[in-house]
Amino acid sequence: MTSGSETSGPDPIAALAVLGDESRRRLLEFVRRARRPVTREEASAAVGISRKLAAFHLDKLVASGLLEARHGGRGPRRVGRAPKVYEPSARSLSVSLPPRRHDLLASLLTEVLTAQKPGEDAREASLRVARARGEALGAGARDDDVTSTLESLGFEPADAGAGRTVLHNCPFHPVAAQAPELICGMNHAFLCGYLAASGHPGTTAVLTAHDDACCVELHTGE
Repeated sequence: MTSGSETSGPDPIAALAVLGDESRRRLLEFVRRARRPVTREEASAAVGISRKLAAFHLDKLVASGLLEARHGGRGPRRVGRAPKVYEPSARSLSVSLPPRRHDLLASLLTEVLTAQKPGEDAREASLRVARARGEALGAGARDDDVTSTLESLGFEPADAGAGRTVLHNCPFHPVAAQAPELICGMNHAFLCGYLAASGHPGTTAVLTAHDDACCVELHTGE
């Protein structure tokens, strides 16, 4: 469930690969703890490696999205420029297998609490907001491939034959298991809104109980 306004973070798999090197992990920890921009010289001294090697690893961290770099430090100048400094990226990194989207669920629930209308109960508000969020996503992804969109949200869709698409992962588990009526209802409303606005009138979202998959299936051609 996304409004399209989420700030995309670093690719988690690529970031994990970068952090497989111990020196890079130590450099990242040092930069984060410093609470200020640090130079290559400071980083290399803190970790105990050469400046050249520190620069190589720091730039790998920048390329992965875990750090940001700019010229503006107060250390010794090289070729007339202020030294390059490094600081933590404002973006966050989250890895979950299977995919979980608790940040998006929290965002949606927060919107429900703050956007409830007079005379509207919590369930009515949750379904209205979830459908509107789905419609916003669908409008921005009109005529895009449904499977690709659902994969990007972590649903793991798979063709089950007879016009059925089973969503093998619930991105909102285990919260959905704790409050299935609320979360599954919101999920269904969100997907209904997405399908209605995305230009796929022949595909519908149907609440279908599964023990090991999402509570919603997609049916095509009904």
